[in-house]
Amino acid sequence: MLNGHGGNIYAVARQFGWKPAEIIDMSSNINPLGPPSGLLDFLKENLMSLTELPEVDSEEAIRYFAEYMHSAPERVIAGNGTTQFIYALPSVLKTKSALILGPTYSDYADACALHHIESSSILAEESEDFRPNMDSIKANLMGKDTVFICNPNNPTGSHIPFDKLHRLCGAHSKTNFIIDESYLPFVIGAEKESMANSGLENVIVLASLSKIFRIPGLRIGFTISSPKTIEKLRKHLLPWSVNSLAQAAVRFLVMQKTRAEAFVQNSRMFFENQRQHFYQRLRHIPNAKAYPSATPFVLVKLPSTMTSDEIWTRLSKEKILIRNCSNFYGLSDRYIRISLKTPEANQMVAEKLSVLIPSTTDDDRGIEEKQVA
Repeated sequence: MLNGHGGNIYAVARQFGWKPAEIIDMSSNINPLGPPSGLLDFLKENLMSLTELPEVDSEEAIRYFAEYMHSAPERVIAGNGTTQFIYALPSVLKTKSALILGPTYSDYADACALHHIESSSILAEESEDFRPNMDSIKANLMGKDTVFICNPNNPTGSHIPFDKLHRLCGAHSKTNFIIDESYLPFVIGAEKESMANSGLENVIVLASLSKIFRIPGLRIGFTISSPKTIEKLRKHLLPWSVNSLAQAAVRFLVMQKTRAEAFVQNSRMFFENQRQHFYQRLRHIPNAKAYPSATPFVLVKLPSTMTSDEIWTRLSKEKILIRNCSNFYGLSDRYIRISLKTPEANQMVAEKLSVLIPSTTDDDRGIEEKQVA
């Protein structure tokens, strides 16, 4: 079992004797507006595909996704979620020493550890709202042949603009940059922000349909890179990695591209609106801080008198599950992450926090209303 992951709705349901559906899961970064209209009906119509083997190499799904991303099929490979690629790439790239931009998702370090590969982290500063410092990154690249960057980042919500990231990767052509863009579809103007068609041979982009379209159970992810890197990766993947319903979902989403794009745009505006409302509600809670985010989740720092374990426990007893961020390297037991859901749920958790968080302390400052990064 992997370490470092967040709240498990099934474990919490068993612990308290509840059904998972009874819990408001604000620990999971999944789009509450999804799946898009028509997708589930389409999958039901294709249930008989489970009686046969799926396409061994997901060639059709790759062609569809490449079209969706305006890329060439030979630059794309499909797998059992982006997690499969995260754990395969250190071996595929023959990584000797990796740099991880943090605080971030634990699987990048876990993947290196699995292959007995040395890794180190460079941490964005809280004083800079966890925005990565590009000069610091450059200064730490010496001796590193692989860099992991989650962009936008989980759990901080920070986003590195395309031009800055392109300059960084272009200036270090001997270094492989693995850019995890799982949350990029939530960003307004994401089409111009993706590194998928950067033209740089040393860039490997991880792309996901799971979070924006709310289909994580199907386990479908893609890697986009140079044909040379894709061919290397292909030799390390097991056959039949992607199930038939996942392959069908890709076909539906691309065939219904206009509908899918409208769904994505609507989702972006929804989260832009909900983030601003959430900041407004939390602004009146003293002694805590919410950080700017380009994602559907918000990182919150608690006052020094409280811990994330305490808040997590008290909310979970009320059937609300949030992300305790104490096991993110570079954070502490004073951080929680709230994944925005329905307007009603967002308002409710803000009201719960206003009750749970003490009104005054001497050493903490209030939540600041800020513009999204």
